[in-house]
Amino acid sequence: MASHAFETVDVFTEQRFGGNPLAVFTDGRGISDAEMQKLAFEFNLSETTFVLPPADPANTARVRIFNRTAEMAFAGHPMIGTAYVLARKSDANQLRFEVPAGLAVVEIECNNGEAIGAKVAAPQPVTFGRTFTAEQIAPCLNIAIADIITATHAPIVATVGNPFTCIEVKPEALARCVPDIRAHAAIRDSDPSLHGRFALYVYARDGANLRARMFAPLAGTWEDSATGSGATPLAGLLLHHSDKADLAFDIRQGVEMGRPSLLSVTARRDGADIRTTVAGRCVPMLKGESQ
Repeated sequence: MASHAFETVDVFTEQRFGGNPLAVFTDGRGISDAEMQKLAFEFNLSETTFVLPPADPANTARVRIFNRTAEMAFAGHPMIGTAYVLARKSDANQLRFEVPAGLAVVEIECNNGEAIGAKVAAPQPVTFGRTFTAEQIAPCLNIAIADIITATHAPIVATVGNPFTCIEVKPEALARCVPDIRAHAAIRDSDPSLHGRFALYVYARDGANLRARMFAPLAGTWEDSATGSGATPLAGLLLHHSDKADLAFDIRQGVEMGRPSLLSVTARRDGADIRTTVAGRCVPMLKGESQ
């Protein structure tokens, strides 16, 4: 494999070694599908991105996103982190990324002309899948059935391009969550509608905002420190169960991992659809080349 430049950034944070780290290969031409997957596995981060020329010249780039085991249709922190890396090399204030889930439009946040973060609009409206009972979900998190709150919604699959099962728990239960990979696999393997994916986005109320954790052990991510593609469908789910026209709030994630993250989300009604965004700051970390 030829040498290819990469950069890493911490996303959804203003502090080094916080947030969710991302590796970005700024020119993915010449890297095969298999090599992309191997590089993502080598970095061992929740995601790694590869920037390619767009199919439509009106767009900025085609971006491929890989976790440790598979390519992803959409993910929030890779969109924000990739946009931040590219914006630092140009004066662009908007980037349009072609991803398998559709078109992700990213607005760059600047301070004195310098990129400091970004906001991405999810490429798809929020849609919902199957629900689960508290009895099914509790063993996956090693918490009590009574720790799961179903007053607003049952545990439910929600997606804007990357599906998560959204689960509300009591605030004191959030820190006690420990994923059980066998329980995850049992649910995944019993339901073809999950298409081999079962990831949990667990949240608790924190005043007007939320605290959250994400577990996807079957995809190689035991826990994720900041998950934009989990935060956005959750925002849409909560708007769906309200009578408001829109919602905006912050989600703190990664606290239990020692990588505190801050995600700012919005959801708005667009006719029959619900559209969402997630925003956050970024910090540059490393530069290098693959050999």
